[in-house]
Amino acid sequence: MEPIAELRAVVMRPDLVRLGRYDERRVRQRLRDTFSELHTSVVLAGGAFAGSVTMRPSPSGGQWIEHFYLAPEHQGRGLGTCVLRALLDRADAAGETVRLDVVQGSAARRLYERHGFTLESEDPIDVFMVRTPRGGTGAPQDGSARP
Repeated sequence: MEPIAELRAVVMRPDLVRLGRYDERRVRQRLRDTFSELHTSVVLAGGAFAGSVTMRPSPSGGQWIEHFYLAPEHQGRGLGTCVLRALLDRADAAGETVRLDVVQGSAARRLYERHGFTLESEDPIDVFMVRTPRGGTGAPQDGSARP
């Protein structure tokens, strides 16, 4: 869990500083307080730790994605798209709605929008997004073609 907490601190720092919310201790503790080993997957690239993502049952039904972090050197190369597509394919197969939140102004919001997430609600810090299950066409929701 500690490598993920450290990665969270690195990845979240620019957005949290921009929002005036960065706290060196709290940024790690929030992950520790909500970490679910059962529902967390480690992302590997070339056999090395590249990130993590948690997809857990949501109290309101469906699934909740959280703690989706990729090391900066792995961002912008399609790895996040690949991971998110796999999670959403699983949710679609089960007919489940998926929710998540992203901090205001985060570049990650564009990734989620490309995959069919829409605004559910927002506050000055967080944007809450939802994606309903897609029917059995097998077509990716970001408009790209599958190999």
